[in-house]
Formats: sequence, C-alpha cells, structure tokens
Amino acid sequence: MNSIRLLAIALLLGGTLGLVYGGFSYTKDTTAVKLGSLELTVKEQKQVNIPLWAGIGAIVAGGLLLLTASKRG
Repeated sequence: MNSIRLLAIALLLGGTLGLVYGGFSYTKDTTAVKLGSLELTVKEQKQVNIPLWAGIGAIVAGGLLLLTASKRG
C-alpha cells in the first residue's frame, strides 16, 4: 500500500470515529498552589468536541483520496 491509500484509510477511520463518538476527553494535571517546596496539583478533565462537519469532511476527503489512488495504480 502506498502512502496516499494509508492516508485515505486514516481519514475514513478518523471521520467515522468522530461521527460515532462526537469527541474525546483527557485528564490534565494543573498546579493549583505552590508554596516553597509544597505543591498542590489538581486533575482537570477536559472535553474536546469534534464538529459534525469535520467528521463528514474527513470521510469525504478519505473517499476521494481512495478513489483517485485506485485509479492511478
């Protein structure tokens, strides 16, 4: 498989996952207070939403890339 086909498959998978899940979350450690050698950290959970148009666009772009890659070789 060439690199264009791999990119097309990655776009198709990423777009599909974006539509199915709608986003993802991750945990970030943040320093709340720092007094000398004493440091208090807080774990914050962040949410990243993937827009519907981005998922659909990735699927369309992946499909077009896959079609053009199969026509070329």
